[in-house]
Amino acid sequence: MPAHVSPHPGEKDQLIAYVAQQIDAFRTLAFGLTDEQARLTPTPSTLSIGGLVKHATGVLRGWTARVTAAPNSPAPDGRSGQERMAEHLAEFALADDESLASALDRFDAQSAQTLRDLESADLDAAVPVPRDAPWFPKDVDAWSVRWVALHLVEELARHAGHGDIIREAIDGATMYELVGGREGWPETEWLKPWRPADAK
Repeated sequence: MPAHVSPHPGEKDQLIAYVAQQIDAFRTLAFGLTDEQARLTPTPSTLSIGGLVKHATGVLRGWTARVTAAPNSPAPDGRSGQERMAEHLAEFALADDESLASALDRFDAQSAQTLRDLESADLDAAVPVPRDAPWFPKDVDAWSVRWVALHLVEELARHAGHGDIIREAIDGATMYELVGGREGWPETEWLKPWRPADAK
């Protein structure tokens, strides 16, 4: 995917293009990493690239469920709060029995579903505000699908920024170098597309 979002004439197409661009950032962050590297936490944070891919999958899944249920809320989750919290915390790490490839496969499947559901949604449809976490506002009854799309851009961009720092700490690769490597950009004096160390 190009380094910049292409312009689109319609609001919905432009919003979806921005969501897709932020989704693609996680593919770029993971580009060329081994499972071992994807589990590394080389900064003071406990975040890893593999964990961020898993968390982004969960973010997309949760918000997509709200969009597709609108104007109703998604079906209640019958699990205990403790079970749901354990699942949430597990999103932030690539477990020993998980591979980066499998995490990316789940991420790709959810990303495609999210983009399809945004495409078919009414941007003005009301999405009820959940009441199950302290960070959700108490003075707002509903957001719009438009708001959700913008929130996905915000949320994914924040975590992609975390990933930029983690990836650079792993092997020195920066985002434009990684995009250049994925896209096959030519090498210039000021940008050398990323390649595996043994191919340099």
